[in-house]
Amino acid sequence: PTQAQTKAADPAGSAAAPGKRVTIGFSAPAADHGWIAAITNNAKAQAGAYSDVEFKSVEAGADAAAQRAALSTLISQKPDVIVLLPHDGKELNAFGLEAMQAGIPVVNLDRAFPDARAYRLQIKGDNYGMGVSAATYIIEQLKAKGVSSPIIGEIPGIDSLELTQERSKGFADTLAAAGFKVANRRPAEFTADSGQQAAAQLLQALPKIDAIWNHDDDQGIGVLAAVNQANRKEFFMVGGAGSKKAMEDIQADNTVLKATVTYSPSMASSAISLARLIGQGRGMSDLVELQVPKEIILASETITKENASSYLKLGF
Repeated sequence: PTQAQTKAADPAGSAAAPGKRVTIGFSAPAADHGWIAAITNNAKAQAGAYSDVEFKSVEAGADAAAQRAALSTLISQKPDVIVLLPHDGKELNAFGLEAMQAGIPVVNLDRAFPDARAYRLQIKGDNYGMGVSAATYIIEQLKAKGVSSPIIGEIPGIDSLELTQERSKGFADTLAAAGFKVANRRPAEFTADSGQQAAAQLLQALPKIDAIWNHDDDQGIGVLAAVNQANRKEFFMVGGAGSKKAMEDIQADNTVLKATVTYSPSMASSAISLARLIGQGRGMSDLVELQVPKEIILASETITKENASSYLKLGF
């Protein structure tokens, strides 16, 4: 018989043991909200946890063009690996290709490059899965309450981003499978102010609502403010991304927010860990293969009052 391809647990071969020194270049958009701030903080802190990593952060600027310019400077410094959360994956795809052709592996974080040749590893949250998780929770709650034709509102983030479209598709597909649909949808821009405006419009448009999915807990601060202002309590809400504030609200159970579906900025810490292994030519210690995989999609988990305490450490 052919020999089985297995790998035994090897505590001595731990990937955490110091290896070849690796310079990791990093770029993410400016912290205009909590999630993006957490991405950069997590990356920096994770790099700091390794004695064999040098972390070089470059300013991303205000848009894709500015980030592109900063990244060109980074290529000329020849880091071993580049970890990049682009302003827009499509617009920065050419940069990924350029770096890869220059022999610098690229770890594409969160906003996807469409071209698989533009990255060595793509690590992101499960946007479609977020929509599935949010809809699944909403369907369960409505069925438990015996609501047969619910009025469901949706407050997405920036509608032009592919990640927003994927979230909405996961949400719509899952609702449709249960015979439900979104009654009204008002996009916001991932900020508290925009969340408040979008929610005010949604609440005005729908005099009665059964459930709302707000894609982003940062804009959710504004959404909850609008809900309180309108003094509306007849529905429940599901959030998105998993901010610390949202988890605390869910635990306290004193607002309409009853759950959130994760899209954790811990992915930035994982991106740095994996970039280090790529730079050192090592694989992941629990996998049989000698190299880090090409794509990693983190599962979107549903946080409720029951499990919020376990997830607080991943909140941002």
